[in-house]
Amino acid sequence: MKEEIVLKRYNKSMHHSYSFGAAGTIELLKHTPESVIKIILSNRLKEDAHIDIIYDICKKRNIPIEVNEKAINRIADKQNIFVIGVFEKFKKNIVSSASHIVLVNPSNMGNLGTIIRSCVGFGINNLALITPCVDIFDPKTVRASMGAVFNLNFSHYNTFDNYLEENDARKIYTLMLKGSTNINKLQRDKKERFSLVFGNEATGLDDSFLEKGKSVLIKHTDSVDSLNLPVAVGISIYAFLN
Repeated sequence: MKEEIVLKRYNKSMHHSYSFGAAGTIELLKHTPESVIKIILSNRLKEDAHIDIIYDICKKRNIPIEVNEKAINRIADKQNIFVIGVFEKFKKNIVSSASHIVLVNPSNMGNLGTIIRSCVGFGINNLALITPCVDIFDPKTVRASMGAVFNLNFSHYNTFDNYLEENDARKIYTLMLKGSTNINKLQRDKKERFSLVFGNEATGLDDSFLEKGKSVLIKHTDSVDSLNLPVAVGISIYAFLN
């Protein structure tokens, strides 16, 4: 049975969260319908194909829909929100036998959501998060992912060593400015199970990660200090899968 909830602006201590917008809410309904508490619609909403999909899934899954402009105004942080999915936070632990993306202390919700979207888009659906890190269930993260978070396996670990203890028998590649091998020249078994490890947006990975596996460099010009983290993750995933 779903918990009785108070519809208010999100904070991390809550047991539920929200998907803002029709596209992300459809992903929620498709991939984690068992977690959906209700769908809230604005009375300013115009009928379109997205809304038809929402009504169809909710009818099949017996998920309640309500039109509640006041609730949307309480919950949403922007004016142009017409659809909100209310869902219980859930667990979808990573699969140890798969390849992973590992983020060490990510600190930006928009970046995390964008990375999740790239991971799912390229077919790497397993994400390890080393704490402290931003909240994967924050509506800003969910929205930046365009709902891809609902099609993702993810696990949190207190340290990178804790991650290694639970996910062994794999090749570790640390993406670093001090990386020993240019990603374009990396020689590897295309069938191997791997983990691509990335650091915090501001500080990257510290030098201890040079010894954690094979360090890899994405070469760029001297005109910038470093690449944006979601860009680096996207380049790396594409390089490793092709």
